[in-house]
Amino acid sequence: MASSLLTMSYDKIAQVGSNITSLEMFFSGFPRMVGLSFFPRLCRLTIVGQNIKHIEGLECCPLLQELWVVECHLTEISGLQNCLQLEKLYLYDNQICEIKNLELQTSLEVLWLNDNCITQIQGLNTLQNLKELNLADNDIEKIGHSLDPNVSLQNLNLSGNKINSFKELTLLARQPNLQELALKDPTSTPNPVCLLCNYATHVLYHVPGLQRLDTYDVSSKQVKDTAESTVMKKMMYYNMRVRTAQRNLAEARLRLMERKKTMLQLPEECIRTITQATKNVCTNHEHLFIYIQLFSFFIWILVLWTRRLDESESVQASNMMEYTVQFLLMELESVGNIRLEEGCPTDPWFTSCCDLLLARFSQSDFKVHNITGIKINRVIRIHNSALRLRFEDKLHTLLTSEKSATFSRNYRRWLEYLFYTADPEKNNEKEDILRIVEEGFKAAEQYKVCILPRFSKTHTVPECGPRRRQWFVFEHELVLPEYIIYFEYITGVSMYNNFVHDISSNDIILDKEALNMEPVLKPQPTLLSLDDKILLNVARANVLSQITVLNLHGNSLSKIKEISRLTALRHLTISFNEFTCLDDISHMPNLEFLDASFNNIVTLEGLRALGQLKQLDVRWNKLTRAREDTAVLRKHTPALLKLDTRYNPWNRVFRITILGRLTTLTHLDDKMVAEEEAAEAVQVAAGCKINKASLLAHSRTNSERPRSLSQLSTAQLLCLLSPASWGLSQELDIYWTAKITTLNLDSQRIPKLINLNKLVNLRWASFNDNDISKVEGLDSCSKLEELSLNNNNISTLSGLPKLHCLNKLSVDGNKLSSLDASVLDQLPNLSFLSVENNCISSLHGIHRVRSLLELYIGNNQISTSQDIYYLKGLTNLIILDLYGNPLLEKLENYRIYVVFHLPSLKALDGIAVEVTEFKSAKNMYGGRLTSDMVTEKLGHSNYTDITYLALQSCSIRTVDLCPADLFCNLLSVNLDHNNLTSFSGIIYLPKIKALCLNYNHIESILPRQKNHLTNRQILYSKVQSSGYGQQGPPKGKGETGPTCSLEPLMGSLEVLYLSHNGISNMANLQLSRLTNLKALFLQGNEISHVEGLEGLQKLRELVLDRNRIKALANNSFVGQNLLLELHLAENRIRELNHLDPLTELRKLFLGKNKLQDITELDKLEVLPSLTELSIVGNPVSITSVCALNTIK
Repeated sequence: MASSLLTMSYDKIAQVGSNITSLEMFFSGFPRMVGLSFFPRLCRLTIVGQNIKHIEGLECCPLLQELWVVECHLTEISGLQNCLQLEKLYLYDNQICEIKNLELQTSLEVLWLNDNCITQIQGLNTLQNLKELNLADNDIEKIGHSLDPNVSLQNLNLSGNKINSFKELTLLARQPNLQELALKDPTSTPNPVCLLCNYATHVLYHVPGLQRLDTYDVSSKQVKDTAESTVMKKMMYYNMRVRTAQRNLAEARLRLMERKKTMLQLPEECIRTITQATKNVCTNHEHLFIYIQLFSFFIWILVLWTRRLDESESVQASNMMEYTVQFLLMELESVGNIRLEEGCPTDPWFTSCCDLLLARFSQSDFKVHNITGIKINRVIRIHNSALRLRFEDKLHTLLTSEKSATFSRNYRRWLEYLFYTADPEKNNEKEDILRIVEEGFKAAEQYKVCILPRFSKTHTVPECGPRRRQWFVFEHELVLPEYIIYFEYITGVSMYNNFVHDISSNDIILDKEALNMEPVLKPQPTLLSLDDKILLNVARANVLSQITVLNLHGNSLSKIKEISRLTALRHLTISFNEFTCLDDISHMPNLEFLDASFNNIVTLEGLRALGQLKQLDVRWNKLTRAREDTAVLRKHTPALLKLDTRYNPWNRVFRITILGRLTTLTHLDDKMVAEEEAAEAVQVAAGCKINKASLLAHSRTNSERPRSLSQLSTAQLLCLLSPASWGLSQELDIYWTAKITTLNLDSQRIPKLINLNKLVNLRWASFNDNDISKVEGLDSCSKLEELSLNNNNISTLSGLPKLHCLNKLSVDGNKLSSLDASVLDQLPNLSFLSVENNCISSLHGIHRVRSLLELYIGNNQISTSQDIYYLKGLTNLIILDLYGNPLLEKLENYRIYVVFHLPSLKALDGIAVEVTEFKSAKNMYGGRLTSDMVTEKLGHSNYTDITYLALQSCSIRTVDLCPADLFCNLLSVNLDHNNLTSFSGIIYLPKIKALCLNYNHIESILPRQKNHLTNRQILYSKVQSSGYGQQGPPKGKGETGPTCSLEPLMGSLEVLYLSHNGISNMANLQLSRLTNLKALFLQGNEISHVEGLEGLQKLRELVLDRNRIKALANNSFVGQNLLLELHLAENRIRELNHLDPLTELRKLFLGKNKLQDITELDKLEVLPSLTELSIVGNPVSITSVCALNTIK
């Protein structure tokens, strides 16, 4: 069509052009777009390889649906304002730098802008019908939120750009219909992010709807499941590490608080002394005018010390652990491509960093600040794969561009370590460091660093010394962050010594001088109890009904029951006593002032009916429960105006909370309550209940959990990322509560879970940091999957049984004392449970949650090894945290013990379980019969009730039932089919009568002593002819060692089964030590000589069937004169000698031996008591049998 048009005249074009719908022009070199007015019905226009710089002339083509202007010289997108029906736009291979002027193309479905000079994705907000976008081979570094409006996008090509961060790929999760994504297709260079580890896994997790990635088919369920599983394991691992870091941070803060308490002991004591002296001045009416000046001086000193105390409370915990948490989250979000390695003194790089920093420190520069040196506390090595790739690429480009080959070979000599520190004036050190670790240094910015110079090109700064220079970094890609160093300055005097010295010199002297000023205060007599006479004397009154003011401070009182009779009392001071509660101060209708400061009060529960009380001072006590105590005051002190609660160990007390509950207050903690503050407190208190307003403000209706690697709970994450579901003026339908899937009511001071019965589709909920004391009101929320109730006052898990879909439950920082088995049994899908920082003393009940993968139960009261057995049924458990429980200190080899009993664990107490630990655990505990194992097998720990113990086929190697007194009633033990080589700890069981050890590997009663022989001795000992190592003449046949002289063992044992143990030497067994044995069973072994029975003088039955005995020695039965029954069947006996000691033998079994001569039977005449004989299976003739009849 294009070539034929070239031969037509303009008249002809005008006639034909009105009917043309498609027009193509290739490689003609046209500089402009003209003559398109002849084609008003044009639907498709293709222009390829022209010299066109601007799109123009399309005003007359309103029906245009497809436009190609490719391989031209376009510098901008323009001229499309009238093409409102445009569906496909191809502008690739041009020189376009910015995406703009597409606002009116709302019908656009395909847009190709590849091979241009675009640096930023923008100008696409109105293209909600866009399905295919090609931005390959540009200079784009970030995706951002620019594609969020393009919800119809199905195909996206970003190959050949400069995207280097996984965070940018995460944003593609907002594209619900994306099916094809290319970041490194074969026709373009890959983005830097594609070269990082776990790139494909990261993309597939965040965009699960993808069908093709980089031209590869990824639609199979197996691929998606693999990506999902990999990421979930990563999230579980980093969640564990983050929790460990947060716990370490809490412990560090606690240590600092303890240190602070130590530092404040002196000022607190001074405050107590000054306050008490001040009160003494107030009550001493003599020399009143003289005391006025002294009183003012005391007040001044008290204000001074109080200010010191307040200032010391501003000491904050180190932010080192906070950085650790942020670093871990950064590792997770980068899928391991950013890793922060903690250094230790054994690492060579750690020492090098320390030496380098110390070498750059100049003491003379800091002398004016009394700084004598620096102390390095921590060194972290930064591993950022993306930044290193960028650095190496830039360095490679620089080296290849240098003309000097010498420079290229020796470039490492020109590398220098620079020290960067955040600008203190900007106050953004944390954000600055985290950004540098993740993204590197910014382009075109100047950073100040102080170094020992090596380059002659360095710009010298006038204020720097000779060893300090200021560097200006312009090529930010050539600066690679590698280490973070935490250090502190060393001064002549430490901060603690400074503080103590400051408060213990002049001020203490001043205090003592003030207390000793004339006139000297007379010591007050100490009262231990009260009666009417004492009350009248102290109050200087004649009758009790006249007492209106009473000062009892500075005594040792703990109770004042008599005070209730002072019905006219208006002013009461009981400071500096030993009260723990105020139960006696009740029903006093006229009391207006009460000073109970400086006592040991732990609760205000005792206060009752103080209707006129206007001022209450409870400073310096031990109050902790703000909610309960303010409830008491609200009910029983309705006229209260002034309240001072300072210097009590409150748990999460907020000024605005107290003001919201005690609305009559005009002063709180010695500060006036402003009208605005009071109004705000009332408003906050009103919002503490779950009502329509709070549900609208803190709920969401999302149907899916965000594809995010954040460690926030789903409820927290959705409320953070998603806009509110309802506007302030939006009209609600009657079923609006049924649409709520997410609810985040953290830190709303909620006392009770109410008004949740209509949230039937609630899936994710969080109620952290409130005042909830009971789990209730959730019965209708049967679809709930995640529930977080951290930092409340919950003491029981009742209220959860109907939440069968629950898979995550967190109840940290509450008052749980146990795990309710009946509740946990109703949570079949629970995979995550966290109950840290409670008071749980046992893991009983946890075995009901068989689906559990993660269990965090640190900082509780678990103390016995038996609790580990409750976990053995949790075969899916891979993460367990018991840190901070007494068990860790009480149980020897705690970690190895837990690893042995829970072989599925991947991490314990925040530390990954190594393969070597499994091996150590197996060596240490494998095959050990312990009391814990007995508990596990029998299901109880009532050891004293056990009389019979049977543990066959349990792979037992050793017995360690300690202490043995626990098994004082155990009479019979069956350990057949195990791996015992000795009796081990069985010998210590005091009352064992019957012991079955068949099918083991018994070699001796006690473990065999190891012979410490050299290799040569071992070698020669195997060659009998050498004679090497023979300490004396060899023993004669049948001779045994001196076993009879050994101490007897197991005095109560009567029956012993040792069949099928592979025993070949009876003497080594040391059976003679079992002096009370009456029955011994040794059938099915490898015994060839009957020996070692000298001490068994009470033996009545001996079974030696199925061995290898050929003959009997003269001392085989030397001590068995009471033996009644002897079994020697299935051996190799030819002769019946040396049976004469068996005078009481009645039964003899010799079947299946090798007796051939009838004369051997004549030897049985030495057995006068023999009544039964069996020789079946021997080669004895019929005549021999006849002869036997004569014997009988």
